[in-house]
Amino acid sequence: MELAPPARLATAGPPEGAEWLAGLPELVAEVLARWELTPERVAAPGGRTSMLVLVGCADGGRAALKICAPWRPAALEEAALRRWDGLGAVRALRHDPAAGALLLERLHGETSLRSLPEAKATLEAVSVVRRLWVDPGEGHPFPTVAGHTAGRAAALRDGALAALDAEPLVESALAARDELLAGEPERLLLHGDFRQGAVLASDAERAPWLAVGPEPVVGERAYDLARLARDRLHDLVASPGAASITRRRVARLADSVELSAERLRGWALFRAVESAGRALSAGRRSEAEALLEFAAWL
Repeated sequence: MELAPPARLATAGPPEGAEWLAGLPELVAEVLARWELTPERVAAPGGRTSMLVLVGCADGGRAALKICAPWRPAALEEAALRRWDGLGAVRALRHDPAAGALLLERLHGETSLRSLPEAKATLEAVSVVRRLWVDPGEGHPFPTVAGHTAGRAAALRDGALAALDAEPLVESALAARDELLAGEPERLLLHGDFRQGAVLASDAERAPWLAVGPEPVVGERAYDLARLARDRLHDLVASPGAASITRRRVARLADSVELSAERLRGWALFRAVESAGRALSAGRRSEAEALLEFAAWL
């Protein structure tokens, strides 16, 4: 079968990733052969930092082979999945850090929490993410939220959003980050990119929904919920009274896990603005504008 990268991956990487992308089909074929896996199909549209191939295993089981881009280290993802050991998250069955390869248990990739009504999806999402908030362990390899966001904050200071005349929002976002990091109350292992689309249906007896695709960091819970707070953004933008809905959503999310709504608001603001900067840099102007609109409502 053809092992061509999905279109979204082919257009999303940095310029220096072109060589890796060109050799990706050969890399996938090599891992498939070495691990005695039979490819079924390439998952599409796929992610922006990895290629996923649904496979059959030599023992008759079914799994998913994930090849991560060099700018998205598979080793950190594998370490987080090993730490969670299936509690709230997909299990890693095998790992080759040199190839950026992960063999994962098979979930229903076509069915995420986004298939549920919003209220039910949010309830299930909170139930899942609470299981992921654990101690990272001694000598863990995970970056802190401060370290992870430092480069993104620097890009904002250097004018990543200058074309959208968003300086007041940028200043507010950077000030919020500085204040939040100065008084960080927790140092837990976080998913890092938690949203409804990152929680898939599962046949596993342990849970009906499991998280995938972590970008693990260590910090406070409010940072993890900040990405969830803007889920279904395009629907939100089109809703009457979107600003009021947004503020109520933040308050309910904070209340659901007994954390400060103000800290969640601050992280939601920073994460929306820095995501807008990355979207604009990637040529996704309409997405950047929607993210800034969300940030303004906060």
